[in-house]
Amino acid sequence: MGLKALSPLIVFLGLYLISCIIAQDFYAIPISAAFLLASVYAITICKGDSLEDKISVFSKGAGDKNVLLMIWIFVLAGAFASTAKDIGAIDATVNLALKILPGKLLYAGLFLAACFISMSIGTSVGTIVALVPLAAGIAQEISFGAELASNTAFITGIIVGGSFFGDNLSFISDTTIAATRSQGCSMADKFKVNLRIVGPAALVVTILYVILGASVEASPEAGAVNWILLIPYVLIIGLALSGLNVTAVLTIGILVNAVLGFINGSLTWSGWLVSIGNGISGMGDLIMVTMLAGGMLEVIRVNGGLDYIVNGLTKRISGKRGAEFSIAGLVSLANLCTANNTIAIITTGQIARDIAERFGIDPRKAASIMDTFSCLVQGFIPYGAQLLMAAGLAGVSSISISGYLYYPFVMGLFAIGSIIFRLPRRYS
Repeated sequence: MGLKALSPLIVFLGLYLISCIIAQDFYAIPISAAFLLASVYAITICKGDSLEDKISVFSKGAGDKNVLLMIWIFVLAGAFASTAKDIGAIDATVNLALKILPGKLLYAGLFLAACFISMSIGTSVGTIVALVPLAAGIAQEISFGAELASNTAFITGIIVGGSFFGDNLSFISDTTIAATRSQGCSMADKFKVNLRIVGPAALVVTILYVILGASVEASPEAGAVNWILLIPYVLIIGLALSGLNVTAVLTIGILVNAVLGFINGSLTWSGWLVSIGNGISGMGDLIMVTMLAGGMLEVIRVNGGLDYIVNGLTKRISGKRGAEFSIAGLVSLANLCTANNTIAIITTGQIARDIAERFGIDPRKAASIMDTFSCLVQGFIPYGAQLLMAAGLAGVSSISISGYLYYPFVMGLFAIGSIIFRLPRRYS
């Protein structure tokens, strides 16, 4: 069916992109609404003798075991993040990061703090909300020969860049969950491969910030560090790296949050249940989008659309290098249209997996490419949630911050280099 088979995806991207442009706000239009309309259209063109048969095809995709497992992980991740926040674990993590910030290494320290916090809490937006107000305050205390607005945009850019490092690697990040589940690899394995790509990029940017901040004397004030409340995040990272199933890791984390909350009095039994409910509710839209995307992509597959797009992307490709670039381009284009790196991964995950299997690309590398390039694009688009949130909190324009996002740019160079030079060569 060619382009007709792919038309549900085109309808979705067109509906969402055009609606956002008309509204002049990429977050005024619920992405789930665009997916719902595209899904209705997909059902109407699906192969089948009756409407019941067509809905059955859609439902098979929406209820696929990989889709459902991803949803369970989203549910547990939301519950863990919410309960960790309510017991004060986020505040403890922020205070620890700020406590160890040295004066002359302020820029590098802020960048590393954003990296650490975002990796711990699994969300770039949450890191931005926690640290950007601090960055705006620091901008008023220091000067490096520019106007206050430039100072604020520069330091805000440090925080936003660091937030993408953790978002790309965290075991409870929705982008990591989506990338690994769509490519069929474990989070621990993807982490090891991905770290070899983005780790050197983070090191280069840290050195750059050390050089740029050599003349800075000011140090931000931090509250007292409650070391006990760091346990949930340290435990999550340690258990995930040990290879324990992610659902078990998150379940243990939720229970540990409960114990700590009961001990310090920040949670009661009913409060813990409410916190879990709030965390699950916060994932509601993402869960619905995941199911709708799974159903729509199953219709596209049955109609021959996946074969069509894979053949189109790979007909001039003769090796793994070209196939990896096609995956990178695919997820980057989807991210430009949706302004959401998680949705971009979910939307293109099955297509990327088909390309990876056809050309023998390691699933860990494919997942790393999807996560890295989606975060790269998300870091540069001024209408993305991260930049819009940061701009609002700092009182500057999102475009002004874009010019200071050194980490996403360097990460992109290293990601491209990993494809060109076929790195890492060994995955063990």
